[in-house]
Amino acid sequence: MSSVTTPSAPFTELVNLASRLLGAGVVATNEDTFADAENLLVAKPAEFRAHTFGHKGQIMDGWESKRRRGVSAEQPHPTDEDHDWAVVRLGVGGVIRGVIVDTAHFTGNYPETASVQAASIPGHPSVEELDDAEWTDLVPRTALRGDTAHEFEVTDGTRYTHVRLNIWPDGGVARLRVHGEVLTDPRELDGLTFDLAAQEYGGVAEAASDRYFSSPHNLNAPGRASVMGEGWETRRRRDKANDWVQIALAGGGEVLAAEVDTTHFVANAPGWADLVGYDASAGGDPSTDADGWFPILPRTRLQPDTRHRLRLDAGCPVTHVRINVYPDGGLARLRLTGRLTGAGRAALALRWFNALPAGEARTALVEAGLEAEEATALTAARPLADAAATTAAVSALQPADGPDGEQSSRRRSAIWRLLGV
Repeated sequence: MSSVTTPSAPFTELVNLASRLLGAGVVATNEDTFADAENLLVAKPAEFRAHTFGHKGQIMDGWESKRRRGVSAEQPHPTDEDHDWAVVRLGVGGVIRGVIVDTAHFTGNYPETASVQAASIPGHPSVEELDDAEWTDLVPRTALRGDTAHEFEVTDGTRYTHVRLNIWPDGGVARLRVHGEVLTDPRELDGLTFDLAAQEYGGVAEAASDRYFSSPHNLNAPGRASVMGEGWETRRRRDKANDWVQIALAGGGEVLAAEVDTTHFVANAPGWADLVGYDASAGGDPSTDADGWFPILPRTRLQPDTRHRLRLDAGCPVTHVRINVYPDGGLARLRLTGRLTGAGRAALALRWFNALPAGEARTALVEAGLEAEEATALTAARPLADAAATTAAVSALQPADGPDGEQSSRRRSAIWRLLGV
């Protein structure tokens, strides 16, 4: 096994929460006469073809609003606060770590300034409900340049479901990218088997031996690869080692089956592959603890351009899985079907609960069985680091319990129902 790892990545290495592959969409905009706001989410880089005119002018690959005007001949210019906006529903809720506002090819028609806001709106809200949401500034109003990808790091640790791009006073933006960490509502996964490695549930390809031809993040991307370039491919090895990708699962779980997919890799599929697992729930570090890895799937022969479906023996729980390919080559996808363990579900639930906006956290606790005052007090006690910290915070709730222990029993049941601790 190779020992090369990828250094800490910038936020652009994190999943794009605004990817249409994950289910993102533009759900509202006030103005897109020149070019549709939906273009903001197109996966490929923006293109420009000179002298391609439609009925509304030069066709631009992005979102472009019409030119704003003032209210009268005496006031022909827009006010300083007049602006346009577009709201994007993220494909999955998550913690946003960085935003890219790209004005590619917009040179004489880009906005002067822009801001990005975010909100957490449970369920499937209507446009009217979006208006009533509480929006938080992630990127304050900032000057833009034309034909430039503006990268903004975000330090807010809250889980959000929607973002709003505001531009002053008008103009065009080619692409919007919202990079971050998926945080799935654990209640949606209760009782289910699912792909523990999938991006849409929080799986991350966090290290790889090689990414010369294409990214290891393609391995756990949504859907099937349509061409070879949508998989992970290494350069040709000239030594006797092998290539690999390490995936942090959505949560600690038991892997029941694997699909190793070499679709489209006809002359460059690996000859063999195996899977090894690691359980970091006790605090170990899979990047440094070489002895902590254990086999999940023995070295298995692969065929080119083939989906290999492989059932696995039930074994130890894992938080990380590494696929080793021999000696090199490419894979289209890796799927790891399984279920969360109790400890894995609890760890995921704590991360999710700690990242919720306060109002949502209180609502979730009340729905689980706490009184409103108790929910407010426990929400204020966040972050809850682990099960012990959660138990201590619940024990401190007022009013204190009586001799029959009725209040403690109800509270423990509510926390177990929501957080599994």
